[in-house]
Amino acid sequence: MNRLKRLWCRLRDSFWFVPSLMVALSMVLAISLIELDSSGLKYLLGRWPRVFGASAEGARGILSTIAGSMMTVVGITFSMILVTLTLASSQYTSRILRNFVRNRITQVVLGLFAGIFTYCLVVLRTIRGGDLNEFVPSLSVTVAVLFAIVGIAVLIFFIHHNAPSIQASRIIAAVAEETLNAIERLFPGKLGEGAGSEAEEASRGTVIERKWQAIPAPRNGYIQSIDDSTLLCLAREQKTVVRMECGIGGFVVQGTPLVMIGLDEVPDDDVIAALQNAYGIDRHRTVEQDAGFGIRQLVDMALRALSPGINDTTTAVMCVDYLNTILSRLASREIPSSFRYEDGELRVIAIGPSFEKLVSESFDQIRGSSAGNLAIMLRMLGALHTIGSFTESAARREVLSLHALHLAELAEESLKFQPDRECFDMRYDTFGFTRARTKLSRLSP
Repeated sequence: MNRLKRLWCRLRDSFWFVPSLMVALSMVLAISLIELDSSGLKYLLGRWPRVFGASAEGARGILSTIAGSMMTVVGITFSMILVTLTLASSQYTSRILRNFVRNRITQVVLGLFAGIFTYCLVVLRTIRGGDLNEFVPSLSVTVAVLFAIVGIAVLIFFIHHNAPSIQASRIIAAVAEETLNAIERLFPGKLGEGAGSEAEEASRGTVIERKWQAIPAPRNGYIQSIDDSTLLCLAREQKTVVRMECGIGGFVVQGTPLVMIGLDEVPDDDVIAALQNAYGIDRHRTVEQDAGFGIRQLVDMALRALSPGINDTTTAVMCVDYLNTILSRLASREIPSSFRYEDGELRVIAIGPSFEKLVSESFDQIRGSSAGNLAIMLRMLGALHTIGSFTESAARREVLSLHALHLAELAEESLKFQPDRECFDMRYDTFGFTRARTKLSRLSP
């Protein structure tokens, strides 16, 4: 079932699936309308000769013109998509290309144009001239003309849609929205509703004493998904514990340990295959179960914007703003424990994200590239303050204070202009990072 789910997700997000489906539907529609035309509908349509009246030669000319025009439009549309992908890749990061490829509007537009072309071909081959065996599917030809008019409207819409699609604000907002949706799915519980950490500490001694059997990774690639229910079910059936060696978003090498199972002997092939099939491994990361990948995309765009060749502070500021939004949503959410129990028995030891890791993923590299840039430093400092206002956890606030301390250290080293340092210090004190500031004073020479 997990494999079928992954296959469906891959087909749904592929560039060719929706257009191919629309082409198939256009063929079915063409055949259906031709059958309707041949069932005696000709006499009824003859009442409106100005709408449905067309000779065999006229119908061929209309369909040939529409089919040729649609193929030209397909070529233009595909060229526009390639130009958009090239600009987005060079200006931002290649990791966002998948978001353009899986864009549903782009897929539907290409599928519509290709479907109109296919529809015209199917109808065209059924037209027969002559006095005895003449057959002109009047309704089908009229529908082809309507499709051509719709195609013109869709082309205008696509040009309007494609022009702003490479704007930094739209790309960043789309990545952030996808990441926020992933957080809603992965971490639905509010902070304080999950299990405490005492159960984790009590389990460590039991886990260490076990004998582990390694289950190798079946292929190279990134872990896109993990079926937790399958791992839990297998652990229950084997009356043991399953321990992950690699988590979501991690890269595995074929033959290296993917997961460990606490058994005295090597499990049979069925158990090994079931454990391997619980992992979805492919050539790239996805956001569906990996909120960290959405953060990674925003960080990459910020780093590209801060590079000397581009030097686009505004885009970097937008990335920090949306990272602020993502982490503020996450700050109030309960991140599941790594120790998964069933009926009081430890069954799965998972490798999952933590608030500290996600904050570090968001700000460490951006901070390293923002030396001397007061605007980015102030934006990150404000983001840390905002994120802290969404959580009552002392541990999470300590993580944020530590990042504020790192920013203060960077400001002391890189802001050479005295008014810039005073501006940062004033904002730092206003946000109340007092304990981190005291620690900074002790560290400073």
